[in-house]
Amino acid sequence: MAVRDRLATTRRTLRRAVLRRRRLLAGLLTAVAVAAGLHATTAKPPPQVAVLVAAHDLPAGAVLEADDVRRAAFAPGSVPDGVADDPAGRTLAAPMRAGEPVTDVRLVGPALTDGYPGLVAVPVRLPDAGMAGLLRVGDRIDLVAADPQGRSAETVAAGVPVLALPDTPTEVGAAGLTGRLVVVGAAPGDVTRIADSSVRAFVTIAFSD
Repeated sequence: MAVRDRLATTRRTLRRAVLRRRRLLAGLLTAVAVAAGLHATTAKPPPQVAVLVAAHDLPAGAVLEADDVRRAAFAPGSVPDGVADDPAGRTLAAPMRAGEPVTDVRLVGPALTDGYPGLVAVPVRLPDAGMAGLLRVGDRIDLVAADPQGRSAETVAAGVPVLALPDTPTEVGAAGLTGRLVVVGAAPGDVTRIADSSVRAFVTIAFSD
C-alpha cells in the first residue's frame, strides 16, 4: 500500500512539473507573439520617393495645369530617370496615361531628341492645321516647301521624326489657312532651310517610309 501511495505521489509531482513547464512554455510563446506584433506595428515603413504622375489620361500637346498631376509613392529603385519637379505650364510632347510619371522626354524641350542622336528639335508652323491633325508623335515625314508664286516645290527635310504636337492656338498663315505648330527632329544642316521655308513658302508634308 505504501508503495502504491509513493507511486501515486510521484505521478502527481511529475504531472505538476509538466504542467508548470507547459504553462511556462505557453507564457513564453505568448510573450514572443506579443513582441512580434509590437515590432510589426512599430517598424518603420520602407523608404519611398514622391514622384509626380499624370492625374488622368492626357493628350499630346496638352499644357499641364496643377490638377493634371498628383504625387505618388515609388520605391527608390523604381523611380525613372528625368522625373520633372515642376511641370506646370509645360507642353506634353506625347500622350500620357493616368499614373505615368512625368519625365523630361514627355515634355516639349531639349530632351525630346534624347532618342534621336544627332538631331535637334525644330518648331515648324504648318499653314494648314488639318495637315497637323493627321500626325502623331513618332511619325516620319518629309517637309516639302511649295512656292506661293507657282514655282516648283522642293523637299527641305526628309524623314524627320515628329517630336511633339503642341496644342497652341491656331493662327492664320500667309495663304489664309489656319496653321499649327509641329516640332520635328532635324539634322543641324537642315535647320536654316526649314526656317527659311517656313517664312517664305507654303510648307506641306509627305509621310515617309
